[in-house]
Amino acid sequence: MDYDILIPTIRSLAIEAGAKIMEIYNADDFEIKTKSDDSPVTAADEAADAIISAGLRAAFPDVLLVTEEQSESHTVKGDTFLIVDPLDGTKEFIHRRGDFTVNIAYVENGVPQRGVVYAPARERMFFTQADGQAVEEVGEFDPATVGETKPMNVAESDNAALLVVASKSHLTDETKDYIAKYEVADFKSAGSSLKFCLVATGEADIYPRVGRTMEWDTAAGHAVLLGAGGQVVRFDDHSPLVYGKEDFANPYFIAYAPGVELKEA
Repeated sequence: MDYDILIPTIRSLAIEAGAKIMEIYNADDFEIKTKSDDSPVTAADEAADAIISAGLRAAFPDVLLVTEEQSESHTVKGDTFLIVDPLDGTKEFIHRRGDFTVNIAYVENGVPQRGVVYAPARERMFFTQADGQAVEEVGEFDPATVGETKPMNVAESDNAALLVVASKSHLTDETKDYIAKYEVADFKSAGSSLKFCLVATGEADIYPRVGRTMEWDTAAGHAVLLGAGGQVVRFDDHSPLVYGKEDFANPYFIAYAPGVELKEA
């Protein structure tokens, strides 16, 4: 994969998809449907997916593509592919809480190597540059031109006063019990893949997820966190979280700055 082509492509597509999402978000009303797994889907999910998948297939026709909204792509086999969640945090979108993102990532040999996370309602954009460094872009988010960027680096964590972020819509009792094992100075909740990005910027030290996620939910945020010096490991044995699994379902995991002294599950 030529990262000098990949990065501007996925950044531009994320911005274009984000604009369409916000157009629907700001409308008076939008239709909400239910998928076969009982999760909600809206016209924004579908419109964003159409923009991104068309753009990726045109730019990278020989690379496997997995996207949440196209069930036929969920049978892809391999450990190298593009993976998309066109609107991560649909419940946040439906309730107009703003914590939703556009996620696009490139996975190679089971590792999310590059990715972009765009939160259009929050006006925050995070992505990995061609060299792998994670940056946050500030500015107008012009699809054709990258604005001012600032490098992202995880915090130098104080284990006596950790900053914890967890899911806003899926905060389980198991998650609360695990967080209670740490000395916590502050706790915040956030939706979608923004939680990875808060660890990547140093706004949080650790994000434990004791609940169901899919690879398209996590790959882009995972890539951004790796590019900022962070890590994502399985909850059970602290081995690296890998991608290209049989059904694209993730085990429980922990995303964290490496200075955090992880507790056993």
